[in-house]
Amino acid sequence: MQVTETLNEGLKRGYNIVVTADELDAKVNEKLAEAQPEIEMKGFRKGKVPMPLLKKQFGERLLGEAMQEAIDGAMNKHFEESGDKPALQPKVEMKNGEEWKPGSDVEVEMSYEALPEIPEVELKGISLEKMVVKADDAAVDEALGNLAETAQDFKARRKGSKAKDGDQVVMDFVGKVDGEAFEGGSAEDFPLVLGSNQFIPGFEEQLVGVKAEEEKDVTVTFPEEYQAEHLAGKEAVFTCTIKEVKEPVAAEINDELAQKFGSEDLEGLKAQISERLEAEYAGAARAVMKRALLDKLDDLVSFELPPSLVEAEAGQIAHQLWHEENPDVQGHDHPEIEPTDEHNKLAERRVRLGLLLADLGQKAEVEVTDAEMTQAIMNQARQYPGQERQFFEFVQQNAQMQQQLRAPLFEDKVVDYVFELAEVADKEVSKEDLQKAIEELEEE
Repeated sequence: MQVTETLNEGLKRGYNIVVTADELDAKVNEKLAEAQPEIEMKGFRKGKVPMPLLKKQFGERLLGEAMQEAIDGAMNKHFEESGDKPALQPKVEMKNGEEWKPGSDVEVEMSYEALPEIPEVELKGISLEKMVVKADDAAVDEALGNLAETAQDFKARRKGSKAKDGDQVVMDFVGKVDGEAFEGGSAEDFPLVLGSNQFIPGFEEQLVGVKAEEEKDVTVTFPEEYQAEHLAGKEAVFTCTIKEVKEPVAAEINDELAQKFGSEDLEGLKAQISERLEAEYAGAARAVMKRALLDKLDDLVSFELPPSLVEAEAGQIAHQLWHEENPDVQGHDHPEIEPTDEHNKLAERRVRLGLLLADLGQKAEVEVTDAEMTQAIMNQARQYPGQERQFFEFVQQNAQMQQQLRAPLFEDKVVDYVFELAEVADKEVSKEDLQKAIEELEEE
C-alpha cells in the first residue's frame, strides 16, 4: 500500500492512497479462510468446500468489503502516524472508479482539514472578578409580595356589584340538554373564577356582569370531541343561581402563607426566598464571569482555524439570526442566507474558543458523567409533558442529539476547571449592577 502526500498548505491536507490488486486479493483470501469452516455447499461436507470454488462463489461480493477495509486501515494508520486530527470527516474519492476492474490496483484521493495545534495558556495568570449580590430585605419583601399574589384569596364585593373577568362567582347550577337534566351537569356552591377556562368555551364569558342573587341561563355547545360522547356537539342550557361575587385579593403575608409554600413560619419562608434569590444571583454572576473569561481567552490565543468549521458556524449563525428576525417563517423554505462579515467574525471567535476549550478539557481529562447526561435529558424531557419517555428513548438512539446535550455540559465543566485555576476576586455589587451586566451580555 502506498500513501503519497499531494497537498500540505496551512491546515489543508491531501493524500493519494494506492491499494494494490495483490493486497486486495490477499484480504479476500483471508476473509474466505475465516469463513471456510462454517460454509456448507452441496456435494461437500461442512468446512471442506475448496478455496477456488469459494472464491468463485463469494469472491466478488467480498471484494468490496476488502477494498473498504483496506482504505479505512490506510487512513487510520496515517492519522496514528501523523498525529493529525481531521476537523470534519475526510473526503475520500476513488480516482479510477469508472475504469476500475477486479484485478486492478485501487487508487484513492483523501483530503481534509487538520485541527490546529493549540498553544499552551497559563490559566493561573488569568484574573477574574465575580459579582456577589446579597438578598436584601427589599428583594425578599418583593418576592414575598409576588408569592402572595399567586396565592390569592377572594373577598366578597359590595352588594350589587357586577362580576368582572378574574372574579370568583359562587353559584348553584343545573345543566339541561333538550330540556332534560344530565348526569354531572349540576352543582351547588361551586366557586368558578371567570377567565380560568375551567368550563367549556363560551360559558364563563356569559357570567361576566352577573350580580349576587341573580339567576342567569348560560347557553353553550359542547365541543365535537368532548369526552362524554352523549354530550359531544350538543347544545346545553345551564341555569345558574349566583350566590356571591368575589374579587381577587393578595393573600396575607403571614405564617399561614408560609405553610402553603412548605415552610413552618414566615421567617422560614423568608430564609427560603433569600437562599433562592442568592442562587439566582450566583447563576447570573457566573454567566457574566464566563463571558469575561471567554473574552480573556480570545485575546490570549491566536492560531489558524479550519476554514470548513468557520464556514459551517457562520452559516448556522446567519440562519438562526434570520429566523429570529422572521419568526413567521417556521420551515426552511426560504432564500439562501449569505453570512455577513459580522457573522464570519463571530464564527471565528466561536470556533477558536470551542477548539481551545476542547483542548483544555482533554488535557485536564474533563468528562461528562452518565448521571449528568441523564439529568440533562430529563430536564429537556420536561418540555414535552406526557411524552417524556418517548423523548428519552429518542435521545438514547440519536447520537447527534446526545452530542448537542453533552457539548454545553462539557463546556461548563471546562469553564469551572479554569475558574478554579484563575485568580478570582469577589466584588459585592447591587442587584441593579448585576442586572445591567446581564442586559449588556444579551445585547452583544
